[in-house]
Amino acid sequence: MQAVVTVESNIRETARVAQVRGLFDLVPEKTSRLEWSVTLPLDEKPWTIGLITGPSGCGKSTIARHFWPQQSQWAHHWSDSDTILDGFPAGLSIKDITAVLSSVGFSSPPAWLRPYRVLSTGQQFRVTLARLLAETLVAPEKALIVYDEYTSVVDRTVAQIGSAALARTLRQHSIPFVAVTCHDDVIDWLQPDWIYLPAEKRFQWRCLQRRPEIVLDLVRCQASAWPLFAPHHYLNTALARSAVCFLASWGSKPVVFSAWLPFVGAGPPTRREHRTVTLPDYQGVGLGNTVSAAIASMWRGLGFRAISTTTHPAMIRSRLRSPLWRMHRRPSLAAGRESRLKKLKHATTRLTAGFEYIGPALPRGQARALLGS
Repeated sequence: MQAVVTVESNIRETARVAQVRGLFDLVPEKTSRLEWSVTLPLDEKPWTIGLITGPSGCGKSTIARHFWPQQSQWAHHWSDSDTILDGFPAGLSIKDITAVLSSVGFSSPPAWLRPYRVLSTGQQFRVTLARLLAETLVAPEKALIVYDEYTSVVDRTVAQIGSAALARTLRQHSIPFVAVTCHDDVIDWLQPDWIYLPAEKRFQWRCLQRRPEIVLDLVRCQASAWPLFAPHHYLNTALARSAVCFLASWGSKPVVFSAWLPFVGAGPPTRREHRTVTLPDYQGVGLGNTVSAAIASMWRGLGFRAISTTTHPAMIRSRLRSPLWRMHRRPSLAAGRESRLKKLKHATTRLTAGFEYIGPALPRGQARALLGS
């Protein structure tokens, strides 16, 4: 792909124009002209993610509109009153919609029932990504996505975590994507296959690398940490009094909360996952599942079985792929088990799947330290 991209506009002579010409000794031209000679050798090798980046005014958007005019004009009007779920294409099932929302790290069902206008800026960013991805589900022949002003209006943590979640989804489904942005802090998280720098007239292919590490500090905590996370859980916000609670932080910022309970029923000593919630800004890169597995490893190190029951589609999919968990009960209703689970009145109207942690046990000394922290 090679082209000379030109933007030209007439200059109407006015008193102010004449004043500026005199002040700054500008040549009295009748037109203003900008020109870029661009070479994008995208047919040299397969690619999934591209990035056009550079300072404002260097021609990023103009170049993207020249090479991908239709994709660059995409826009969607969200209803002021309907939930975001109803803003997705009519041909998609609710399973498809929730899957694409979860894939970009927007995994908070309570927020799915809100109109777009009341979402936070970070949530709107992720919903927009999900809506773009949904277009490729209903029209695979229009799979290329071009996103101008990518991450320009969101917090940089949201931009980076959201980029990592998006990149994983794009590569899983081989959906070509071009991001256009002045923010180069997303490069390590988005991991583009190529970058074009208009200000330097430079194109470069890149090798896929690992995203930056996220190091969490996991400690035992009090139930008083729960209210920060409660609004984002897909069930009710109640927390059992007997819950043993843990908090994971990234630097000084709380990220994941997880609570566990003694298991109700016969069998070997067991602990059951009760509530695990990742704050919205950090969803999409598996932090909740990582924390859940770490605590399950602690319980196993202390001689307990660790089990988990979930109805969240994203968590079920993740655990089915994970070697750390084994599904011991396929998605089903709890009604058939009421006789022995009389104290568990939930899950009689929704499908839940049961999993047991089968991964490595945390060394006993470390497990005791975590539980006692």
